Amino acid sequence: MPVNHWTAASHALDYLARADKIPHRTEGETVLLNHVPSQIRRTLDLGTGDGRLLALLKIDRPQLQSVALDFSSTMLEAVQQRFAEDTTVQVLKHDLDDPLPEMGQFDAIVSSFAIHHLSHDRKRSLYSEIFALLEPGGIFCNLEHVASPSQRLHEQFLTAIGYTLAEEDPSNQLLDLETQLQWLQEIGFADVDCYWKWLELALLIGLKPET
Repeated sequence: MPVNHWTAASHALDYLARADKIPHRTEGETVLLNHVPSQIRRTLDLGTGDGRLLALLKIDRPQLQSVALDFSSTMLEAVQQRFAEDTTVQVLKHDLDDPLPEMGQFDAIVSSFAIHHLSHDRKRSLYSEIFALLEPGGIFCNLEHVASPSQRLHEQFLTAIGYTLAEEDPSNQLLDLETQLQWLQEIGFADVDCYWKWLELALLIGLKPET
């Protein structure tokens, strides 16, 4: 069973210190932002961290009604501080290992480097829950950490982002991109594809059909 360190403040703070330095991260975020329609009214951010992705979405969508989920007390404190003056953002504590709570429907559901901490079975069930929470025509964007096809490539990725094998997050439960894209298609998402990729960083997108 993988060890989950995300309840520890030190682990969360270490991630936040490194997050802005992850190579090519902004490229993936830019592609994500370009695919989320500007007219969406309500979004859900799964594993919001300090609210970085949600803040980027709201630059061009200041009136966007948003729900931000995380279970780390450190992350929740950070996102609450970021949006302290923004009444359009609701911050909820929730562990993604558990089924999503009833929150109504969303035009867009996004996630950034969070779902890979879940078991593979939970990943798939979460994708089904996301599909159910989307309005017809809604979009799901998952900027994610996926598995490399070989250990050598995995070690190259770690080196590229400034980590050693010893520093690798023991919470990671990485899964290959192809399996996850297949799951999204089987669940019923349309236009499923990898819209951007750099080594183990990938953007998976799917749309809920209008009918």
